[in-house]
Amino acid sequence: MLELTIGLGIVAVLALIALPAYSDYVERTRVDHAVAEIRVLLVSIRKYEDDNQTVPPNLAAIGSANKLDPWGRPYAYLKFSGHATTGKARKNKNLVPINSQFDLYSQGKDGASKPPLTAKPSLDDVVLANDGSFIGLASAYVQ
Repeated sequence: MLELTIGLGIVAVLALIALPAYSDYVERTRVDHAVAEIRVLLVSIRKYEDDNQTVPPNLAAIGSANKLDPWGRPYAYLKFSGHATTGKARKNKNLVPINSQFDLYSQGKDGASKPPLTAKPSLDDVVLANDGSFIGLASAYVQ
């Protein structure tokens, strides 16, 4: 009985160590998957732009209206068309828009987001910034 109790204790300690590491691994994998999907969406947007001399009005125009991020929510897309939409644009720490024509992002694990990337709900977002030269976690975007 004592040996069984010790064995169960060892298994419990190993599970306590392994579970957080596994959860971190799963989350990193989801972020990597979102980055890859945003890259694919960006290629489709650029192809649409080449064909139509403007970026698409929404993701439906490129056949990706129902595309879900790894957390099961639709990707967010906002085409800038004047002052009404630029106020909703994603912004860096200096409150300057991070893109010039459109925003494309996933709201990340928490499903919440605010325009400034430095806002707490936005830190886990996977964003496209600098018109495509950066795609990754908002918390890693330092500009």
